Amino acid sequence: MTSIDQMEEPTSAGDRGAGQLASHAVVQHVLQLIFGGGVEPGDSLPSESELAGSLGVSRLTVREGIRALEARGLIEVRHGRRPVVAHPNAVPLRDFFSASVRRDPRGLLELLEVRLAIEVHSAQLAAQHATRADLALLEMSLEAMRRFVNDEDAFNDADVRFHAAVASASGNRMLNFLVEGMEEPLHHSRLQSIRGYRSKADDIESLIEQHGEIFEKISSRDVRGAATSMRKHLIHTRNDLRAAAAIQNGAT
Repeated sequence: MTSIDQMEEPTSAGDRGAGQLASHAVVQHVLQLIFGGGVEPGDSLPSESELAGSLGVSRLTVREGIRALEARGLIEVRHGRRPVVAHPNAVPLRDFFSASVRRDPRGLLELLEVRLAIEVHSAQLAAQHATRADLALLEMSLEAMRRFVNDEDAFNDADVRFHAAVASASGNRMLNFLVEGMEEPLHHSRLQSIRGYRSKADDIESLIEQHGEIFEKISSRDVRGAATSMRKHLIHTRNDLRAAAAIQNGAT
């Protein structure tokens, strides 16, 4: 029987895939530890030498597998210490969404379609589950938008915080992670949509009113109204993105 150790020791240059297979076996083993209930976030994993010994591979192969898991945000590695199971985070999603938007100009509109699927439902849940602290955070973000109407970057930051607060108020961790993962590309998306909005309107009061309506529906526990207000706002945002794209295409 061929062992993992034999697979990672190719006899020719054409067998480089064998080493990748051995590294994959390390990844799958650690994933089983993480998701199989054996360890919790913050717990230490076996050391490189322990993993190498139990799997019959070299420490170099273990190191490659650990690097792959670290890149996926599943473990944290500190020099001289054992790898630690990472707490759930949105880093892999953020990297995926950011790369997708950068690669293709259509990415911003595609991201908007994702937002329609996620944020409308988040608003519904927020109307059901928002706490006083959640409502206070939403109101603070809304007030910041009103305060920074003449500061594009600060207004954009407040806008993104408002949508993040809606997701947090939903009480659903998965929805919260999804919206958190979109935050970085949303900064660019919101700047584009605001520019598209300004091409059609003299001020941004109507945009603030859209957010105010979402807040009002959530705070009054109007589940259907919260969903309708969020959907209406995101459809306006889609139209603004298209206007911004038309302006940019006309300038090129």
